[in-house]
Amino acid sequence: MEPRIIIKETSKDDLLNIMSLWNNGEVMSFVGYPQGLGMTLPKLMDWLPWAISKPNRCHYSIYHDEIGYCGETFYHVDDIYQTAALDIKLLPEAQGRGIAEYALRFAIENAFLHGQAKRVYVDPHPDNLKAWKLYRKLGFTSKTRPEYLQEWDTYLEISREDWVNLRT
Repeated sequence: MEPRIIIKETSKDDLLNIMSLWNNGEVMSFVGYPQGLGMTLPKLMDWLPWAISKPNRCHYSIYHDEIGYCGETFYHVDDIYQTAALDIKLLPEAQGRGIAEYALRFAIENAFLHGQAKRVYVDPHPDNLKAWKLYRKLGFTSKTRPEYLQEWDTYLEISREDWVNLRT
């Protein structure tokens, strides 16, 4: 039997795992926290209701039959621009196994279906070559960063229409 990837909406039961992920400097280095975030359980308890306020936002915890907890993926739809920011982070032992691709596809589908986004975007660190490879594989393309977003070096996007066309 092939190992199974399980993606579920994050709940209080997942917060210790998320705390461990966010406090891992190797995981957080590309988002500017090479020592980790120093996150605490009380802060995560306060964060959780915001993170799962559907349909605009949903945070998912990713598990694997053999590894256990692997990481997180997330979308947040801006109502005005109907654009969803995406994110994914995996523990080192979960990387390179196809888990990120599977989980990000799941988040994209949900952002389009439940979040009603017209497009989704990511803004990887310029040096995160693994992330760039994954995003290109999924059909994201570099575009000019919209003015309504905070300045950053990168912006990759895929529209709902392009996503559907890639799948057919």
